[in-house]
Amino acid sequence: MIKSIKIFAWILTTLISLVTLFVIGYVIYMSVNYYRIDDFSAIETYNPQTEVLKLSEEYSALTYNIGFGAYDHEFSFFMDSGVMNDGTEVSGIDSVAKSKEVILTNTNGAIDVSKNESADFYLFQEVDTKSTRSHNVNQYAMIEGSFSKYSSVYAANFHSSYMLYPFNEPHGIANSGVLTLSKYKIDENMRRKYPIDESIFTKFFDLDRCFLVSRLPVENGKELVLINSHMSAYDEGGLIREKQLELINSVMKEEYGKGNYVIVGGDFNHDIAGMAGKFKSEQQIPEWVYTLDNETLTEGFSIVVAENYNEVPTCRSTDIPYTRGVNYSSVLDGFIVSDNIEATAKNIDADFEYSDPNPALLRFKLN
Repeated sequence: MIKSIKIFAWILTTLISLVTLFVIGYVIYMSVNYYRIDDFSAIETYNPQTEVLKLSEEYSALTYNIGFGAYDHEFSFFMDSGVMNDGTEVSGIDSVAKSKEVILTNTNGAIDVSKNESADFYLFQEVDTKSTRSHNVNQYAMIEGSFSKYSSVYAANFHSSYMLYPFNEPHGIANSGVLTLSKYKIDENMRRKYPIDESIFTKFFDLDRCFLVSRLPVENGKELVLINSHMSAYDEGGLIREKQLELINSVMKEEYGKGNYVIVGGDFNHDIAGMAGKFKSEQQIPEWVYTLDNETLTEGFSIVVAENYNEVPTCRSTDIPYTRGVNYSSVLDGFIVSDNIEATAKNIDADFEYSDPNPALLRFKLN
């Protein structure tokens, strides 16, 4: 009996030691491989176009967070949680797309929705190149190949070593970014990094957030500064988003001061149309919802609220699979413009078929 107890104790001690060594080794692996991409990184333009922008001519731009191709109606994300109106707490379960076929279907679907708008510029977010979560499908190559008459600019936004969590379906390696397409000449591109939460564990799970600044010449000698932005979502208290907004405001102010035209498009992860809790839903307003309005922006800028802002949301909750009228939804995606630009916008109702955001379309003229 005593011998059996000793053997059991030895086995238990050995197992605990092995698990401890594994955890320590994994933390070291993640720490050694963690780095943030440098700020002010120059980004190359591929397939450069030559036509220069003109004054008083109408152009269009579409922004679309394609959600790495995983978010069909059945997908719920493991990092998201919420509360139903009856008080029931819910949490997402998926960390990886159901299959490669789902990724291909959703990416091609997002491409078709985008091409249907025939925009002059496209701003895509969460475009994966080689990630476990998207079954190593190169979405950048798929999109670029579908818009062969556009120049393309891709900036890495998320790069992580192999994440073991959740243990039943590890999120794995992730390489993702923002992609800007243009029918018109781009002179220069710069990747700017947003502040993020760099606490010891959070930094491994939050994106290495960035915004991509592209400079396009205008016939009057000025520039259109086109910014593709993806702000933080997992930010308790909104403190990181506040710092990110401070940075983007400073860039907008500087460019406006030079007399340039400025458009910021993308996924702001803020309610930009005052629609928190306004769409039909069986869920409570999530804790992560914060408002972005014109009072928050630097002087000379405004949010272009979509003409159908109260009819078509651009974001749905991902703590449960999607059912229209059940999931919480709001307007988080769109555009900010300087006051030397005349602009209107509309949200595109794709019914969240291919991603958890719907796209938004901007029509504008440079004055």
